[in-house]
Amino acid sequence: MLGNMVTNKIKELTATKAKVIKLEKSIAAQLARELAALPRQYGFASTPAFLKAVRAAAGKSKGGAAKPAAGKRRKRAVITADTKAKVKALVAAGKTGAEVAKAAGISLPSVQNIKKELGLVKKRG
Repeated sequence: MLGNMVTNKIKELTATKAKVIKLEKSIAAQLARELAALPRQYGFASTPAFLKAVRAAAGKSKGGAAKPAAGKRRKRAVITADTKAKVKALVAAGKTGAEVAKAAGISLPSVQNIKKELGLVKKRG
């Protein structure tokens, strides 16, 4: 009798797994149909035109790489002795802070910090 109970449970489990597989396939098919209909629903003549619009709306280029988000922080620059020497030379050459930052590959606040550290900042007042 105990063996019969286990056998029945195994049969029930097998049937339930089959139902789940059938349901998953049904959902996948429905999803595919709905996704295929999206371009028409939004007035696009073709799927590529629709994808282009979706990428543009998501801020992505054709290659799929995301454009940097406004306000998103970049990786911190490592300020080395060479970086400081380059900043010093560029400041001595009369470059603006923005020009120095671009040439050295660091942020403007980093340029200001280096100038302050090297004593290159004019006193106010």
